[in-house]
Amino acid sequence: MAGQTAGDRVRSWMPDWRREALRTNLWLVPSLLTLAAVLLFVLTYLLDRAAFHGDFTLPSWMNEGSADAGRQVLSAIAAGVITVTGVVFSVTIVVLTLASQQFGPRMLRNFIRDLGTQVSLGTFVATFVYAVLALGSISSAGPAEFVPHLTITVCLVLLLVDVVVLIYFIHHIAVTIQLPQVMASISKDLHAAIDIQFPPAGDGPHAGDRTSADVVEASRRLDDEGVTVAARTSGYLQFVRHERLVATATDNDAVVQLLYRPGHFVTAGLPMARVWPPDAAASLEAMERGHVAGPYRTLSQDPVFAIDQLVEIAIRALSMAVNDTFTAITCIDWLTDGLCVITRRYLPAGLHRDAAGRVRLIEPSPDYSRIVNRACDKIRQAGRGMPAVLIRQMDGMGKVLAMSRSPEQRRVLMRQVDMIARAGGEAIPEPEDRRDLAHRHQLLRRQYAEFGDPAPAGP
Repeated sequence: MAGQTAGDRVRSWMPDWRREALRTNLWLVPSLLTLAAVLLFVLTYLLDRAAFHGDFTLPSWMNEGSADAGRQVLSAIAAGVITVTGVVFSVTIVVLTLASQQFGPRMLRNFIRDLGTQVSLGTFVATFVYAVLALGSISSAGPAEFVPHLTITVCLVLLLVDVVVLIYFIHHIAVTIQLPQVMASISKDLHAAIDIQFPPAGDGPHAGDRTSADVVEASRRLDDEGVTVAARTSGYLQFVRHERLVATATDNDAVVQLLYRPGHFVTAGLPMARVWPPDAAASLEAMERGHVAGPYRTLSQDPVFAIDQLVEIAIRALSMAVNDTFTAITCIDWLTDGLCVITRRYLPAGLHRDAAGRVRLIEPSPDYSRIVNRACDKIRQAGRGMPAVLIRQMDGMGKVLAMSRSPEQRRVLMRQVDMIARAGGEAIPEPEDRRDLAHRHQLLRRQYAEFGDPAPAGP
């Protein structure tokens, strides 16, 4: 297809959950770079053999050094690179340990999936493998000793590349571990997940589609006559293969209703779906083929996970052990940014139809109030009595309110505004701070009144 990028082509044949699994490890990129080093060695070795037999001549500046000199150079390179590799691994482990303590255990996946760290490790390992292979290719047997001059020269070039990569890695780690950078990275992932899961206004179906006659009839039959299908494995639902479930339901002329969304925890033996008609359940028993469950949540189909990550950093910062108000405020700013984007989007209806337009798959639709509550509740509770935190939350709600598109969204937001006002009025000891928060609250209520919606109950 014209204009299709390489990333789009990858997505067309590799599902998001598989791509995420391949990215979140420390072995794939180093393995690929090591394989590239082996192939590079084979190429340079064959060229050295051809030059040794007189098929072509290498530049004069390459044809220097005896076999012993070549062995010494390659031995020094291999020993130095493997030492640096050990240091890099040690630094990475220290960074992961600090990240676990400072940001929470769920942040570890963000560091493991960092491409800069993976490439740095892979570059050092690949150079070491190349140097060892080159060292073994030197031969003193026969009438003339064989010294792979081209291979040794390439190894020296790789060593210079390693020096540059080492400098980059030190800088990269120093930048990556900074809290503002961590939060900005999470926000970037949140925006990417929102773009995939929540279409812009007017670009897709929204929750109102559930009121159509065929959807209401399908839901009624599932409630009255449907049978449940139990989960076979326990874990967090990471990815739902909608196309496979729709195809299976179409083949059996059935309707499937999922009881969970990605990010929810499913328990083996308990219902995870309903199927109608009942006789189609036998063909749909292998529901594990239609979803991926694991020990952790991912962003593939669960944008709320990024919100939870920012909230976790904020409530850790507000704990008595840390007491870092500025970090919590920064988290609130990024959460506000994410909520503004979500507020402008249509939340998908969770309906999937076959080629003929018949409803085949129904799943729980994202709930705007749940998303807003997840972004605000825990921080408000942890920051109770802290004017700076509550005022920043109040200001953030004002920004989101300005982006709202419906009375339902505004009621959800004003509910949070009123709860923030009550939390400050009851727990802030300083009268001036209470008046400052109350003033912002009244400004937001006037802003809400300008939309012409029914006024919510007072705080």
